[in-house]
Amino acid sequence: MRLLRRCVSAAGLCLLLACVACAPPRSSQITIGAKNFTEQVVLGELLAQEIEAATGQKVARRFYLAGSYIAQQALISGRIDAYVEYTGTALTAILKQPLPPMGQRQPERVFETVRRIYEERYKVRVEPGLGFEDTFAMVVRGYDAREMKLKTISDVAPHAQQMRRGVSYEFEERPDGLRGLEAAYGLKFDGDPRLMDLGLLYRALQNRQVDIVAGNSTDGPIRELGFVALEDDKHFFPPYEAVPLVREDSLQRHPEMQRAMDRLRGMVSADEMRSMNNAVDGEHKDVADVVREFRKSKGL
Repeated sequence: MRLLRRCVSAAGLCLLLACVACAPPRSSQITIGAKNFTEQVVLGELLAQEIEAATGQKVARRFYLAGSYIAQQALISGRIDAYVEYTGTALTAILKQPLPPMGQRQPERVFETVRRIYEERYKVRVEPGLGFEDTFAMVVRGYDAREMKLKTISDVAPHAQQMRRGVSYEFEERPDGLRGLEAAYGLKFDGDPRLMDLGLLYRALQNRQVDIVAGNSTDGPIRELGFVALEDDKHFFPPYEAVPLVREDSLQRHPEMQRAMDRLRGMVSADEMRSMNNAVDGEHKDVADVVREFRKSKGL
């Protein structure tokens, strides 16, 4: 069954790559990309609106790209001009760099490594961070956290064999994902994890189909549904600072884009990101309206 899932996933990846490859050639219009979960779409819309304000041009949106690899291929092939990535994801999942030793995972060091390699390999500029970090978070139901006294990921170890875990397809394969986490914490779960799209993880947790999921620290449903994000007490996960990636040739053709990137530097806090995510997921507001209201609140 697991082999079948991998084959289906591989076939889907090939189809998506074909779609990226067959997309229309680049035009003079700026195109912003985003991966296929709420926060990414919010951030993609934030970049697009700010660039429109800076350039006076209509920006094309190419959102819901299925994962980091697809977004990267779209960027380096020129199908998009920019998107927001996370430094830890860029380091491990895209640039295939080894995880630094646990004591050497400072945000500044990871950022500089990522910045240098993108410039050397792809002529892509890694802009300064938007102001927040969205790290992976192991999330459990609030009731279970209280009953089993779960505060840290280390606390899960004595209960792991009785807990069903749910993770995204990408998280299962990444070096900073499931296998590395289980090894670092000595977690001995029973059976294979349940694999699903990111958007389904919290629904599965709420419906008791799984007992622990690998989410993201800024996800709105964590607070909205009374879940608990466990502390990464061994500091396994590297920094995941949200940074815009922008093609150098795009900046040369549209220098006003840099003004937009400069305006957004340090503009978004983790709490503000959670609020925007929840406004879209929990309150079902339109993404463009949520971003427009946020920009207005910042005087942009």
